Amino acid sequence: MDMDRDSEHVVHVPAGPVTLEGNLSLPSDARGLVLFAHGSGSSRHSPRNRYVAGRLNEANLAAFLIDLLTAEEERIDQVTAELRFNIGLLADRLVGVTDWLGASPETSGLRLGYFGASTGAGAALVAAAERPDQAAAVVSRGGRPDLAAHALPRVRAPTLLVVGGADKQVIALNRSALAALHCEKELAIVPGATHLFEEPGALDEVAGLASRWFLRHLISDRSASTS
Repeated sequence: MDMDRDSEHVVHVPAGPVTLEGNLSLPSDARGLVLFAHGSGSSRHSPRNRYVAGRLNEANLAAFLIDLLTAEEERIDQVTAELRFNIGLLADRLVGVTDWLGASPETSGLRLGYFGASTGAGAALVAAAERPDQAAAVVSRGGRPDLAAHALPRVRAPTLLVVGGADKQVIALNRSALAALHCEKELAIVPGATHLFEEPGALDEVAGLASRWFLRHLISDRSASTS
């Protein structure tokens, strides 16, 4: 399954001195919007994130997969790996994209959630802390919430941490982060799954968990009652 290609288009977002490129899939009856923050060494073309985005589209949720680094920065990072762990930079850009989505006529009426993978989850949680009135939900897939340790107590958005059952070190990091969060929160462990959820059915389980979490928290009472 992939994103809804009929409703998908490339969007350019100004972020300070750079312009970021993303793919926005916006179903005509979208009832919420999920902004993706991919992990280290990945991109908006990640087949795992695109699969999850497709599942969200099926649930009438818009999905925005964006590269938080420019093409030139990606080339540098492939050699040095220095930018993928710069959570401050990534979170700042995620906040900028959040503000842009809030001002865009296409998306301003939709409640926003973050889906962060690996290091992207750290950036998503920092952004959620910085924009508490805009971030309505967070889902972390195999995430590194420990990279957002300073921001975790300030996160107000309901947060779901999803970890593979065989990803022991990351489970420990997520348990510690869960204790530091003071919002509605949950830790979901997918049995037998490793860090990338490559096992049969594992990514499908992640997509199902994410869809249910976002539907629960992004759809307002008013939109639910008019459906």
